[in-house]
Amino acid sequence: MGNANLNISVIEKRMLNQTESAAYTGMPVKHFKTTCPVQPLEMGRGIRCWDKRDLDRWIDDMKQGTEMTTRDAILGKL
Repeated sequence: MGNANLNISVIEKRMLNQTESAAYTGMPVKHFKTTCPVQPLEMGRGIRCWDKRDLDRWIDDMKQGTEMTTRDAILGKL
């Protein structure tokens, strides 16, 4: 028998749509919409994506007791 090589490359997404962002944070979409202060980035006409790094920062801040609640607070953390 011949040998077969399987070359799989997985590229991890950095930008997530709303459903993916909610799943990433472990929240239902409805709760994510009303709770998450992280502003999405407009990636094109009607395409809004959340940066995983911003979501991670928000979660880390909540763990430390410093929840970001405004856009200015988020920008101040960048």
